[in-house]
Amino acid sequence: MKIIFKTLFMLFFFATGKTYGQQFVYTPKNPAFGGNPYNYSWLMSSAQAQNDIKTTAATNPYSSTTTNPLTNFTASLNQQILSELSRQIVAKQFGENALAAGTYILGNYQINISNQSSGLNITILDNSSGSSTTVSVPYF
Repeated sequence: MKIIFKTLFMLFFFATGKTYGQQFVYTPKNPAFGGNPYNYSWLMSSAQAQNDIKTTAATNPYSSTTTNPLTNFTASLNQQILSELSRQIVAKQFGENALAAGTYILGNYQINISNQSSGLNITILDNSSGSSTTVSVPYF
């Protein structure tokens, strides 16, 4: 049995003949990673063709041409006031400082705060667009 296995092994080993191999060389397509620099225009046009988002100066929030400093200041002030109001609301619900129920007008916003049996009801009305948001904070 050993002789048969040795004979078959030798026959298989010598019958296969020479085998040849080659080296695989990877070449990237992107010129930023060492590829051909002539691929740049093709890659760029392909990326722009797939881009669904059209960014203009009016829709780009980081563009300096969309707002002036006075508008930025007003928006920042409104954000800080609303942040302070939300902090006071949380402190009233979970702390000892009381926020008086009533109507507050902050820039373009009208905020109605009322105590109800189920909790605190806050209605924020944007006077410039007419949209309103209602937030109910339950008592614990």
